[in-house]
Amino acid sequence: MPQLLAPVPGEQVTTRDHRPLQLRHIEPADVAAIQRCFTRLSPQDIRRRFLHAMSELPDLMAQRLCRIDPALETALVLEDRTVTPGEIRGVGRIYVDEVVNSGEFSVLVEHDWARRGLGALLMQRLVDDSRRRGLREIWGYVLQENRPMLELCRELGFERRLPVDEPGTAQISLQL
Repeated sequence: MPQLLAPVPGEQVTTRDHRPLQLRHIEPADVAAIQRCFTRLSPQDIRRRFLHAMSELPDLMAQRLCRIDPALETALVLEDRTVTPGEIRGVGRIYVDEVVNSGEFSVLVEHDWARRGLGALLMQRLVDDSRRRGLREIWGYVLQENRPMLELCRELGFERRLPVDEPGTAQISLQL
């Protein structure tokens, strides 16, 4: 049986510019914070993460994103507790496909918090979690225009493939 990431109360992390954040697992109580985070995203950020335009994050979708099945998912958040209420500045997720023993990743960092090492931190934690689970691969779709994410994945050793049926998109994968 794969070892799951143990629930922890949270880990203090610091951005490259010394801003403190709490890295922790997502919780059902995060729905409002996830929706507030969504309102701070640019249309480009939304398209890069969801691969299509969205004007809002519906309640049901926000609830689903915050209520995960830990046997098949990991969702980590970076919470800014220097403000009240605490705000989510980044989210990293893995969705496990047991049939092929792989995990699909997604990472989102607020634009104002980008380029501070948070995407790299989340990706590394997702890779570590996938290894603990005994997955053979972690993969995701990234828009070709999302150069920062493509570069980050390249630095972490991911391979890039251009799917024929998804123009403008790259499939990024790392064999574990």
